[in-house]
Amino acid sequence: MSALANARPIVRHIRSTHEFDRLMRKHSQTTGLPVIVDFYSDGCGPCRMIAPIFKKLAQEVGGKAVFVKVDTNALYELSSRYGVRSLPTFKFFLGGRKVHEFSGAGEQQLRHFTQDIIQKAEWENVMLPMENLLSYYGKQDASKTPTDVEKVYTKCVDQVKDENPAKLCVGAVARNLAKSLKKKYGSAPEFEKRFLPEEPSANEQSGDDKKAGGAGGSKKTNNKGNSDQPNLHLATKEQLLAELENRLDAERDAQVEDEEDDNAEFDHGWTPSPFPERVTIIGGGPAGLSAAIYAARAGLKPVVVAPPLGGQLQGKGVDVENYPGLFNVTGPAVVSLMRQQAIAYGATFEADVVVGIDVSERPLKVKTNSSVIETHSIIVATGAESNWLNVKGEYELRGGGVSSCATCDGHIYRGKHVLVVGGGDTAMEDALVLARTSESVTVIHRRDTFRASKILAQRVAEHPSISIKWNTVVAEILGKPLSLGTSDGDNVDLDAPAEKVVTGAVLKDIYTGEETTIDADAVFVAIGHTPTTSFLEGIVEFNPKHAGYVLTQGTSTKTSVPGIFACGDVADSIYRQAITSAGSGAAAALDAERWLSEEGLGNEESDFEAELLAELLENDGRRGADEYNVYEEAGGRVSGMKESTGAEL
Repeated sequence: MSALANARPIVRHIRSTHEFDRLMRKHSQTTGLPVIVDFYSDGCGPCRMIAPIFKKLAQEVGGKAVFVKVDTNALYELSSRYGVRSLPTFKFFLGGRKVHEFSGAGEQQLRHFTQDIIQKAEWENVMLPMENLLSYYGKQDASKTPTDVEKVYTKCVDQVKDENPAKLCVGAVARNLAKSLKKKYGSAPEFEKRFLPEEPSANEQSGDDKKAGGAGGSKKTNNKGNSDQPNLHLATKEQLLAELENRLDAERDAQVEDEEDDNAEFDHGWTPSPFPERVTIIGGGPAGLSAAIYAARAGLKPVVVAPPLGGQLQGKGVDVENYPGLFNVTGPAVVSLMRQQAIAYGATFEADVVVGIDVSERPLKVKTNSSVIETHSIIVATGAESNWLNVKGEYELRGGGVSSCATCDGHIYRGKHVLVVGGGDTAMEDALVLARTSESVTVIHRRDTFRASKILAQRVAEHPSISIKWNTVVAEILGKPLSLGTSDGDNVDLDAPAEKVVTGAVLKDIYTGEETTIDADAVFVAIGHTPTTSFLEGIVEFNPKHAGYVLTQGTSTKTSVPGIFACGDVADSIYRQAITSAGSGAAAALDAERWLSEEGLGNEESDFEAELLAELLENDGRRGADEYNVYEEAGGRVSGMKESTGAEL
């Protein structure tokens, strides 16, 4: 790997459209590396879940590809240019053209397309020089004149789809030409590498070289200046602006190399231990993080297992107004502060998804996608996931305009017409978020009054950009295929299913049954949530009156299995608020601490270390006279350090 590859940041965060275009131009014309772009938003839960995987993949492939992130909130122009309709969206570029793309937090898709484009880049990194082609025809077909060979070469150049300012016969076109010639003459012309590994520039010399240059006075002061640099005294306005742009680009490149990784908080912090954990918390929302803070302050060193989503509060785009002590702060900011507080008191985080729990023996086992954690107690705080309408067109159009997260995807539909389905607090918040940027918002509700809190319902009803359709349900979501016309030309896969986007919806009046069609560019579904408790089926008892909710004992957080506690939306079928979830999380930590004390399950690792230290001290006090003493070999004048020190004194 070249020095520049080592200097390049693992994942580069794009700050401007100009920077993105310059980066694409550089890797299209200078390095030949593929560029993998993650279009994301800080308020998008799946974006935060895939972020550490994106970074890990960038580390694995090293300098074979360039990984960049584009914040769609800050760079709306880029997301609009590339037709980003849901988050996260990954686009894979090679030679300045888009080769692959997909939406969603799919690790397997991300890995598959990354490996594919790297292999494609390596395969296309060839060049067929005119000299090699002339030499080849001179050996294989002497009847071809230089003019004939030049026509063949020109035809190859004209077929190159990538950016090709030097007019070279390169890439897949060059390979296809060589294949045809081999089929005709029995051998192929010799290729050369189009892109060679970069060498470190003068600005990347070692610190010693820089110091030597400064001390030795090797810096030249030629009045004529560097011929590559413009004479600013005689430069035109255009030259001055170009020079300023170059210097700003150089400063930005230097800053990028020193950037800190803002995904570090999502790295796996937990490491396996020969001793069971005392408390393992499943879930990273207000309930799980509150339990982590209380358990950490009690010295239990909890392990929090959860993808970095932050629960429903993470996707709350409006300010959190009903949590005491918090004012003018958004949901993602609250979750971030909770995480920092838990980490400060000793909690560790494992950014993974729990797939099952084994309670057949003690200690209990928490199984994730990549590890098994042995633990004495478990606090379940997995919250709830969004419900869907289950109407025609909904599933097919997810990622094409159908979404359950207005905070994640709402800004993509700036200046567009959108629908919000629901009548609770979530629907009201989504409508208010969307009204900031969308041309119009229509709320679809099946009743004649909202279930939401009065203040939110009033804001929606009074907002000039929001209209309401009462006693109405969505019967079907309509869509159309995207046009196949792209900049990729012949690279369009005609066998792949056509991507579809939302064009509207069919609405049905619940009393008359009358159906009407409404035009829309997106449909946001906000009709409630279902507890994420499927991994507990057959393990703990569920509430018979409320399907999916874990049954707890009395006013405690204890479940039917000793050592397993439930808090937050997995057990609360009535209130389901961030503040009540946080309170029940604190209660679960206190219940777990009390249960561990009653069972006599302390800090086994610390107890083992104390016993080992006591045993070593006891053995040291009984050291026999015939045991080896290193000091006795030093001339035989002392029998130990204390005696030597005493003699010198």
